[in-house]
Amino acid sequence: MTTKGKYIGEFEEMVLLTVGILENEAYGISIKHKLEESTHRSVSMGALHSALHRLEEKQYLTSRLGDATKVRGGKRKRFYKVSLLGQQAVSDLMKQRQKLWEAIPATSFSIRWNFES
Repeated sequence: MTTKGKYIGEFEEMVLLTVGILENEAYGISIKHKLEESTHRSVSMGALHSALHRLEEKQYLTSRLGDATKVRGGKRKRFYKVSLLGQQAVSDLMKQRQKLWEAIPATSFSIRWNFES
């Protein structure tokens, strides 16, 4: 998405996709762990919380507080969900990237990709 103020960077895109993967279990630590598992990169909680905040400001994510638990000392988890606007943004990004991949001439790369698998 290139609308001013609505641009999504690579990390924000990965966060949005991860929230979608986790569905009803998308909260800070679970998002961090899934991102690290998927990307094989370390993710700081500070960077993650900043991205989650930006995505909420852009209205690509919504959040709600869960119930307090004894395990967390009475602290409540904040659960995230991809909004309809966020779903559209991710869909647009996927289409843009697919067009770019499909536009690569066969002679540009010696490796060909199979998008079916």
